[in-house]
Amino acid sequence: MRIKLFCYLSIISIVTSCSLKRAKIDNSLKTYFDANQVEGSFTMLNNSTGGITIYNIGMDTLRVSPGGTFNIVSSLIGLEIGKIINENMPVKWDGVSRNVPEWNRDLTMKEAFKINALPYYQAIVRSIGTDTLKKWIDSLGYGNKNIKAPIDSFWINNTLKISPDEQLGMVKRLYFDQLPFRKSTQEIVRNAMLQQNNTAYSLSYQTGQGIDEQNNTLGWLVGWIEENRHVYFFVTLIKAKGTSINAASAPIDITKNILKKYGFFEGKK
Repeated sequence: MRIKLFCYLSIISIVTSCSLKRAKIDNSLKTYFDANQVEGSFTMLNNSTGGITIYNIGMDTLRVSPGGTFNIVSSLIGLEIGKIINENMPVKWDGVSRNVPEWNRDLTMKEAFKINALPYYQAIVRSIGTDTLKKWIDSLGYGNKNIKAPIDSFWINNTLKISPDEQLGMVKRLYFDQLPFRKSTQEIVRNAMLQQNNTAYSLSYQTGQGIDEQNNTLGWLVGWIEENRHVYFFVTLIKAKGTSINAASAPIDITKNILKKYGFFEGKK
């Protein structure tokens, strides 16, 4: 089933001409969300052709808390203004024992990014400061641009919100060095997102978790896959009632299964 994309603001960040581009709606992807007992959306952009594949277009334009995916932006800003000297600069643990053991130690940006270490990024964001953060958030046009909340929690408490299609535009710009940061800054963050790299493909992403105002669990995965020098950008968002779902692993499992369905991971795309 194919539908014309209407020219609403968020999709403009992805396509160049709403009157010419079309999106493929793939409802068969519901199987992968049902298997994990979640609602959700999946959006993928084939950069070579401009073709877009979407499952659940209603959620694709729904703004929710970015959770740990905001670490992409925090890292970019921190590196750009020198609050993070480089990806190997350690930030000292504050000595507070938290329920994620991996967080309870000194961490570098590279390490904190991989494990979504909230205390690390709270410390970085506090060091950046509200005024500087606001300047960069506005410059990026990031979601609803609202950071009017405690400085170390606005991206996890449903103040700042962003939609999957806006996230897709963001990671595409990051990949092509089109964000308003130095190329070296963007390269460091891209390298931090790299999860798998072999002769067949490279897979890069960041995850995020959260709880919305209705106490639904949220889970994100944003990134891209490259095969034969062709890049495809994708965003997965899940939502589940209550907090029993593993919001860290479910988006990864769903995304990898969808990519496998589409013939990725074999080096043939």
